[in-house]
Amino acid sequence: MIELGISTFGETTKIEETGITPTHDERIRELIEEMKLADEVGLDIYAIGEHHRKDFAVSAPEIILAAGAAVTKNIKLSSAVTVLSSTDPIRVYQQFATIDAISNGRSEIMVGRGSFTESFPLFGYSLSNYEELFDEKLEMLEKIKEEEILDWKGKLTQTVNHKGVYPRAVQEDFPIWVATGGNAESTVKIAQKGLPIAYAIIGGKYENFKGLINYYKKIGIASGYSEKQLKVASHSWGFIAETDEEAIQKYFHPTKQVVDAISKDRPFWQPLTFEQYLSSVSPEGAMVVGSPDTVANKLIKMIEVLGLDRFMLHLPLGSMQHEDILKAIELFGREVTPKVRAYFENK
Repeated sequence: MIELGISTFGETTKIEETGITPTHDERIRELIEEMKLADEVGLDIYAIGEHHRKDFAVSAPEIILAAGAAVTKNIKLSSAVTVLSSTDPIRVYQQFATIDAISNGRSEIMVGRGSFTESFPLFGYSLSNYEELFDEKLEMLEKIKEEEILDWKGKLTQTVNHKGVYPRAVQEDFPIWVATGGNAESTVKIAQKGLPIAYAIIGGKYENFKGLINYYKKIGIASGYSEKQLKVASHSWGFIAETDEEAIQKYFHPTKQVVDAISKDRPFWQPLTFEQYLSSVSPEGAMVVGSPDTVANKLIKMIEVLGLDRFMLHLPLGSMQHEDILKAIELFGREVTPKVRAYFENK
């Protein structure tokens, strides 16, 4: 069954209507309210990303997820992502096993290398070890999941001699997802481990990821894993309002603020024009923006074309009025999700 949910970074950029930038503490409290509503309207997952920047409020997603675990009943709770390269895998497991206890088995870990690199100098890691840190720490995290008593010989990590890691997760097969922006080498490594993969599909045409997803499944099956184990998720920017016109108009300003800020740091990005934005929100584009019917129809096609098991609407990208975010979550849960689920249940 297809899973539908929300991902967020807890953005703090200037709101178009008011000219006010939300404070970090305000945005964090709003996230808990949004998580609670997502659960109430029947969404399957809520995921929060880790950043160490002024324009995103969340540096410790596991703490906010723990707060959400206490006020929700059914929704799965995940990071999106935990920057594993610059943290301790033992602490990651312990923190998310604790969320698993609070939520009675609804926690997941989604790890990644991190699309931003601020955490590396902040915690004393060298960017020259970018790939090696992630690979070693992911292997360590997998071993912690499988073995209560840890024996580990570290190269870039610590060495652990026969020590227990507690608490243990409630779920026997504790989910660990790996996120990637679409790098082929990363895709191969994830497939060879048989781990579920989450693609950040945020630019161009979403159909461009079809070949990469097929490659992930081909490599995974060749490595001895079943197609059922090789789950695929997408996280895509988007927004829902009562009409297409309202959704497109309201989502442009916050999206442009974030894209323009990123373009100052990355040579392959450029400031977002309205024409580029319209192309991205078109039926073939990567962004999922529109009325409930428009979004539902686009998701149905996107899920079918890419063979997705999970879709996460990244809501919002830049700061928007809190009531608009709550309304979008309600529309997603009450109008979009039933239509998408019904389509795939009747196939």
